[in-house]
Amino acid sequence: MAVLLQKLNRLEDKMNYTILVLMIYAAAMLLSTVLLTRKEKSVISFCVGNRNIGWIVSALSIAATWIWAPALFTSTETAYTKGFAGLFWFLVPNVLCLILFIPFAKKIRKEMPEGVTLSGYMHSRYRSESVKNVYLFQLGALSVLSTGVQLLAGSKILSRLTGIPFWCMTIIMAVVAFSYSQFSGIRASIMTDAIQMVFMLVFSIGFAAFGVKNGGGPEMLLTGLGGATGDAGRIFSASGWKIFLGFGLPTTIGLMSGPFGDQCFWQRAFCVQKDRIGRAFLVGSLLFGIVPLSMGILGFVGAGMGYAAVDTGVINFELICTLFPDWAVIPFLFMIISGLLSTIDSNLCAVSSLTTDVFRENTIGKTKLSMILLLAAGIAVANIPGLTVTHLFLMYGTLRASTLLPTILTLKGVRLMPRGIVAGVIVAMVIGLPVFGYGNINGIAICKTVGSLLTVIISGAVALVVTGKRGEYHG
Repeated sequence: MAVLLQKLNRLEDKMNYTILVLMIYAAAMLLSTVLLTRKEKSVISFCVGNRNIGWIVSALSIAATWIWAPALFTSTETAYTKGFAGLFWFLVPNVLCLILFIPFAKKIRKEMPEGVTLSGYMHSRYRSESVKNVYLFQLGALSVLSTGVQLLAGSKILSRLTGIPFWCMTIIMAVVAFSYSQFSGIRASIMTDAIQMVFMLVFSIGFAAFGVKNGGGPEMLLTGLGGATGDAGRIFSASGWKIFLGFGLPTTIGLMSGPFGDQCFWQRAFCVQKDRIGRAFLVGSLLFGIVPLSMGILGFVGAGMGYAAVDTGVINFELICTLFPDWAVIPFLFMIISGLLSTIDSNLCAVSSLTTDVFRENTIGKTKLSMILLLAAGIAVANIPGLTVTHLFLMYGTLRASTLLPTILTLKGVRLMPRGIVAGVIVAMVIGLPVFGYGNINGIAICKTVGSLLTVIISGAVALVVTGKRGEYHG
């Protein structure tokens, strides 16, 4: 701890450094938005642009949107505490889920070329307000929790560096994200995401490469594959199986359902060039993988060199302060701010698009109001005492699993009863989430696994059982 504090104190004025980074970031994103996009006056244009956005910029945006707080922090923490086995079960599902999403993104665009939201698609298929509303709740709740975890992770570090109160920093980050997102909606989000992703790729690769060099070379990296305990270097060892059951399985379930329960990715499926959807998501998934892998390498180095973490939740920040010159904190902060705010601005656009399913007479004013309400809710979540990034990551990963099977079944052409979908999703949330939450809070692996599986299976099973009893729905 003393070494870390000494490194931080050698920054002549860390408050000014950090605030300067925030100001530069906000100015760069706002300037890029004003110069490269136009102010939108139509709700549809604000939400989906011209539905013909290029696949390269879309791929960068998809990757940046998927780089949320866990990709930046949990990846390093997992590599450090759970070794190669932990990082494997975090990284591989993270990449695969976006690839598995491709055929469904193509399908929804084909079936609903003028669509905007997943909830709108489900409403069009079943003509049921109840189905639409249960999807709106899941998608909206996910946006709140996702925004909360980004604000929590970013403000935790920025507050420590600047001395500004944590709660105040959550508000500052929210204001920065809103400043450019409200200008042109999804176009601003995608354009700034692409710029942010370039920064994150350059910085993360640089930190991994020089982290290995400064941390003792490849030997330390290889030693650290076993994690801090030294016994987690293999996936199929006794420790590897324990990590799989307690972390890997619930994480995989949550991640595989990730894009399916997240309006950010359905929104991009409606925005990108129709014949380039697959290419955008495939390249986006691969670009994404580079960042958590790089951050994971830092965790291996830390474990290999026997570093004693003060707070494993921000161990990447600690290792940057320990292994690098003082000035390296600045690009690290820029990378972290880019990663977290890219997800927040995507959430803002996602929740604004949901207003098209809420108001019969929608306006730009209402879409922007929804952004402000989302930020207020996210700030409230981030300031709940005792919450951690990993806890929130696993919790909302399970939440979005509640609509996974009904969504997939519908897109695969299975005709479900509307009441079956509603009952399935509600029962999955009522039963699965509490079981998972109990296991998550108390560190009980079997409860986390059972809770995750129940959330996925119950929604689809109930929907199929009700449909089977009532007969095929032809609505």
